[in-house]
Amino acid sequence: MLNQTVKYSLTTKILIGMFLGILTGVLLRNIFPESTFVDHYFTNGLFDVIGKIFVASLKMLVVPLVFVSLVCGTCSLSDASTLGRLGFKSISLYLVTTAIAISLAIGIALLISPGEGVNLTSGATFDAKAAPTLSEVFINLFPSNPIKSMAEGNMLQIIVFALLFGISMAIAGPAGQRLANVFEDLNAVIMKLVSILMNLAPYGVYALMAKLFIVQDFSTIANLMKYFLVVFGTLLIHALITYPVLLKALSGLSPVTFLIKMRDAVLFAFSTSSSNATIPVTLETVTRKLGVNNKVASFTVPLGATINMDGTAIMQGVATVFIAQVFSMDLTLGDYLMVILTATLASVGTAGVPGVGLIMLAMVLQQVGLPVEGIALIIGVDRLLDMTRTAVNVTGDCMVTCVVGKSEKQMDLERYHAAEAGLAEEEVHLER
Repeated sequence: MLNQTVKYSLTTKILIGMFLGILTGVLLRNIFPESTFVDHYFTNGLFDVIGKIFVASLKMLVVPLVFVSLVCGTCSLSDASTLGRLGFKSISLYLVTTAIAISLAIGIALLISPGEGVNLTSGATFDAKAAPTLSEVFINLFPSNPIKSMAEGNMLQIIVFALLFGISMAIAGPAGQRLANVFEDLNAVIMKLVSILMNLAPYGVYALMAKLFIVQDFSTIANLMKYFLVVFGTLLIHALITYPVLLKALSGLSPVTFLIKMRDAVLFAFSTSSSNATIPVTLETVTRKLGVNNKVASFTVPLGATINMDGTAIMQGVATVFIAQVFSMDLTLGDYLMVILTATLASVGTAGVPGVGLIMLAMVLQQVGLPVEGIALIIGVDRLLDMTRTAVNVTGDCMVTCVVGKSEKQMDLERYHAAEAGLAEEEVHLER
């Protein structure tokens, strides 16, 4: 008799978990509408607990992984000028892609006009928090207490401290080399822990999707369908056209290979709605599947997760046009140029601030004289769009990492093109 066992890839398992989670959420929402039992034992019980443990487990790894990996990468750099080039190339590319993203969003929104003829009222309110000033941004880059920065997950401060620590190790002679060996071992152990948690991902994704589709009010999406589709469509265009074109033009690498090998990181980002929580998977993807040296990846990935706001910029561009049309307010070409400039620069200035997307949008609206209260109109559909724009942000992080890695000759091209590094969808083992 023939016994057949099928070993599915991680991607397939996550997709199965996602599909089953969506199906479970939809069934529970429709079969038991407004059920106290479902709400108590599933929505805020089982699914909530599993989902939060999964996300917390990923976030648990972020600070030690970023710090250790960046220290290892920095102390192994041959000279200080290399670090300067990495920083200049990475930040420049992130700002360029953000400017392209919001320009694309404004152009498509003006073409389709999602807010014309829309008369919406919302019971929701939005209290715009003040964004930090430019001087505060530069001051806050440097931690007065690195341990506190790590405890609070302040990524920019962690990056600065790790860079300084790594540079000090590199010039400390034998003592620095002994400590570097310890950090290399720590990095290997942490990456193994990442692999262990990735195998538990399908269960976490299932719980997150199930809870989302129980609580999501889809009537809100129906009322804002045109706005929702414009944002969603622009996000797809940016991820599937803009990034591949830039990757091919700047590095000559195959966009198809890139997109296929990105699938695990994209699914994690979509499920968790957090670029920071996805950092362990993003680093795993760019180093082990795309072949970028950890010297580059350990710097560009955490930096991108902090300042790369392409998905958020797209939401801001469409939302600005939408709110202007809903309130029948005309914006000039100069206003739109100001929106592009403000959103691009704010992607760095508001990095690491909680609720960064809505804070940036409030800044943009205030800059061109639009009512900040308009944000309340789109909050209802922001959850699903947030998942998608996080996936776009992570794709942008990996694209920039590949371009910088290739330009610095810190990339294993054989690994990038190798099918066994991540292209196989499943392995089928036959036992007789």
